[in-house]
Amino acid sequence: MEIRTPITPDDVQSKSADYLREKLVISNLFVTNSVTYLLSHHDRILIGGVTLKNYKVLLQSPEELRAAYLLERRELGLVCLSGSVEVLADGSTHRLEAEDILYIGRGTREVTIEGTGDIYFTSSMCHIDFPTTLIKKEDSNATVLGVKKNSNERTLRKYIHDQGVASSAMAMGITTIHEGSSWNTMPCHTHERRTEVYLYFDIDENEKVVHLFGRPDSTRNLILSNKEVVISPAWSIHTGSGTANYKFVWSTAGENILYSDLDAVATKDLR
Repeated sequence: MEIRTPITPDDVQSKSADYLREKLVISNLFVTNSVTYLLSHHDRILIGGVTLKNYKVLLQSPEELRAAYLLERRELGLVCLSGSVEVLADGSTHRLEAEDILYIGRGTREVTIEGTGDIYFTSSMCHIDFPTTLIKKEDSNATVLGVKKNSNERTLRKYIHDQGVASSAMAMGITTIHEGSSWNTMPCHTHERRTEVYLYFDIDENEKVVHLFGRPDSTRNLILSNKEVVISPAWSIHTGSGTANYKFVWSTAGENILYSDLDAVATKDLR
């Protein structure tokens, strides 16, 4: 498991582009038939992924966590990005298709994933037990946001959130940018009480997303490709614009799970 230490606002202003990518961007998360783990010290969010090809994997606890099993002190949101898989969680079988999400509660000792497709997950520290629950794409809380004239029309689907499937310290969902639009999460915001991670996907190999981050009045950018992940510290904005429409998984970890708990930034104030 790779471990990444925190990044500060001063780092964002003074460090090189390569340094910032090394701290914030995850480019090789999806290895065929082998699970990859990365732990960020920002709210101790654990990020993982695997590309399955008619294969079965077990989610194990990396040695650095010093846990008897992965979810001894954690909860986890698992996303099927593509394909079809079966997840076995302590003897209960859950079948996931593209854009379904499975919440797996603390205390679940054994999690195996079998099938073909891209699997992504994030995990947060957990202090309350909630039941493992499958949320199908069609059962998620879907809302259309933005308008075409501002190039930010999108469908936001909430899966794990304060008014949906319950969790201790995480929220998770998927946003789809409509054809003809490019911006996500605009107007943008920060939320001091939690770290957020974006996984951009369904991006054509010839297209990119320009991801903005940093303090609202002194932003920087990262150029991202398909299935790349970006970590957003609590003090940073997180928004982006694509050269074509795309999707992204958003996931948070921290001390507040309220979806509406954010500090809005007016677009006119961005610099």
